[in-house]
Amino acid sequence: MKSARLRLDTGARRAIVDITGEVAAFVRAETDGLLNISVPHATAGLVLMELGSGSEQDLWDRLGFLLPKDHHYVHHHGTPGHGADHLLPAFISPTLTLPVFGGRVSLGTWQSIALVDPNVDNPHREVVLAFLRSADG
Repeated sequence: MKSARLRLDTGARRAIVDITGEVAAFVRAETDGLLNISVPHATAGLVLMELGSGSEQDLWDRLGFLLPKDHHYVHHHGTPGHGADHLLPAFISPTLTLPVFGGRVSLGTWQSIALVDPNVDNPHREVVLAFLRSADG
C-alpha cells in the first residue's frame, strides 16, 4: 500500500478546499486500484461535488440550517457554535474510497474532491491518502 499525508492551512475562516489536483498527482503513476482519502479530524469532512458554480455557498447554507451555530450545544468550548462543527462528520463523511483506473481517479465530469472545514479554531488540517493496487495491476 502506498500512502501520503497532505497538510493544509484552512486559515481562521470556514473553508471548502479543492484537493482534486493533489489527489490526482498522488495516483498518477499507478495502475488500477482503490484510493482511500481520510481526514483525521473531529470537525471536518470530505465531499465529492461541483466547485465554483455556487455549490459551496449552497452547502454552507444547508449546513447552517441543519447545524445552526446559534443552537445551544452540550459540547460548547471554543468559538460560538463550535458544537455544530463536531456534528459535521455525522453528515459529511471524514473518508472517501474511490476507484482508480490507469492512474486516474474515477470522477464524474463536474466532480471535485474537497475538504469541508467549518472549524475556525483549527487552521491546520491533514488529509491522509492511501492507495491499494489491484491484484491484477
